[in-house]
Formats: sequence, structure tokens, C-alpha cells
Amino acid sequence: MNRCTKCLMPDTRPDTPFIDGVCSACVTHANRKQIDWDEKERELVEMLEKMPRNGTGYDCIVPSSGGKDSTWQVIKLKQLGVRPLVVTAETCHLTEIGAANIDNLARLASTLRYVPNKDIRARLNLIGLTTVGDISWPEHVSIFTTPFKAAVQTGIPLIFYGECPQAIWGGPLGTEENKRMTRRWVSEYGGFLGMRPEDMVGQCQITEEDMKDYMPPTDAEIEGVGVEAFFLGQFCDWDSHRNAAVAIAHGMRYELPCHTNRWEWENLDNAQTGIHDHLALVKYGYSRGTVQLSADIRLGRISREDALPLAEFCESQFPYIYCGITHEDILARIDMTPDEYEQIVEQFGAV
Repeated sequence: MNRCTKCLMPDTRPDTPFIDGVCSACVTHANRKQIDWDEKERELVEMLEKMPRNGTGYDCIVPSSGGKDSTWQVIKLKQLGVRPLVVTAETCHLTEIGAANIDNLARLASTLRYVPNKDIRARLNLIGLTTVGDISWPEHVSIFTTPFKAAVQTGIPLIFYGECPQAIWGGPLGTEENKRMTRRWVSEYGGFLGMRPEDMVGQCQITEEDMKDYMPPTDAEIEGVGVEAFFLGQFCDWDSHRNAAVAIAHGMRYELPCHTNRWEWENLDNAQTGIHDHLALVKYGYSRGTVQLSADIRLGRISREDALPLAEFCESQFPYIYCGITHEDILARIDMTPDEYEQIVEQFGAV
């Protein structure tokens, strides 16, 4: 496996080109140091000032899991004089700490909480896991459709997602400059892995009616409200450690979710994340801890030499427990045994 010579990301990571041995995340991070963030924030303020008021009392929607990033976004936007409405699409297997953090964020801003049909979600988890090796497939769809549906339903046209993933975690060069989240961006980078919501109809007895919660608004509905989605991280310098510190200071709870992770304050809301990350390791050869350590190397928080054995440890582990929930309980939610899961691992490990 060839790792980036600056951080630890392998060249097996999808949509991440390497230039002379350096991954696009490191290239982009070096370039971000030249950005005038004061000017970027002025650009944001000017955009907010020009946005027409919609009569709801809210200026924008912040998609949320109750975690560090959405908490920081809410606080930052309120500092700019903006009144956000938080829209939470509940995860596949909500943890106790995740629920507590959703409630904590609701102390800071009004919240709409969308809870999917649990039976349908479990069947979609099973389809995602067995078909493309991603138990989190329906959650990815929900993250990128529910806030848009909420925008149409409430008449609030402005949505602020967090960071542009290509700008922070790597992607095809040029995509790190995206400020808007467009339909094309979602189809290419939203984690759908080639499967569309309509493709689920007929599988595991799922009907077209069952999939309505996962279908995006039509173009006519989007245009009728004038919905636009932006990455707040393209206007404000993005720092996961800072976001976490601010969120914790405002009441967010945290704990290390699993020994395959390094950050104590990330991905705390969904117990299925451990299985999602494990299949990513099986398919691509790196763990969540590797991603987090690579970010810390770029931020100068740890040397590559010191981080390498930590990443190798994370990559050698199985997520037996995630946020206090065993992998047997997680798999039972989708009617799968550990032995059946091992067959999935063998299937995708051989690809």
C-alpha cells in the first residue's frame, strides 16, 4: 500500500489523486494557508445581507447530527446575526450520547427532527451493506435530501452544510473550490455508490411509497423556493479541533466511540459507524483513525513518524463495541448474524 509522503492516506482512497507521492488533501491544505479568511467572511456577510427574508423568522437551515461541526456552525452563524433552523435527520442507530447532543444543540437553536421509519431504514441498511459494502448508504441519502425537503416545506431557501469534503479530506483537484452543494455534486460525492433511491423499490419488499422519505425534491420545487446550499467551510477557516472545543464548551458530550478512532468528539451519533468504517478498511485499506491522524499531521499536531504506528494499530482492529453498543446488537438491528457479516467481509475483501 502506498501512503502519502506527507500524511498517511493510501492511494486506494477513492477520488483522491496523488501528485509526486502527495495526496490531494495535503496539496489543498498547503494552498488553503494562502486564503484571506477575513475577506471570505466578508463575502459571507454580504451574501447573507442580500438574502431576501422569507417570513418564517429563520434565515437559514443548518443540517445537523448534534455533533461538533453543526454545533459550531450554529454558534458561528448566530454570531453573524443569523437565526438558523437546525434540521436533524436521525441516524440509523442513534446512540445515547448522540441523542443527548441533539438535545443539547436544541438549547442553542430551534430544531426540526426527522425520524425515518425504522423498519424501512433497517432494510435499506441491509441492502447497502450486501450490495455495495456500506451499511450507511441510507444515511448518506438522508443527509443530502432531508435538509432540501425541509427547505421546500418551510420556505427557507438557504442551507449551510459544514466543510467542503474535497477541501479538507481530499478529492479531484479543482473540486476543493466548490462553494455550492449542487445536485451534480451530491450525485458524484454524496456517498450513493452508484445506487439511487428508486433502485431500492422491489428489494426486501420495499415499495415506492416507502422510499418517499429518501427522494429529493423536484427541480420545480427547488426553483419555486429558490433553495441554495453552500459549504460554510468555504467562507470560514475549518478546524475540527476548534469546532470540538467550542461545542464542548457549549455542552456537547464526548467519548472515544471505538478503539479504531483517534478523536473523542467525532461520529458519536450512529452506532453503525463502526461497521461502516470497518468495511471501508476492508475495501480501501485505511481506518477512521488513519483519516483523523492524517488531518492532525496536516495541522502540525503530530509528526508522520509518530502517527504511523498509531494508524497501523487502528487498521488492525475490529469495532467490537461502538459507543457502548456491541457489533452483535448492531447487526441484529438489520437481521444479520456475525457469521453472515464475515461472509460480506470476505466478499468485499476479495475485490
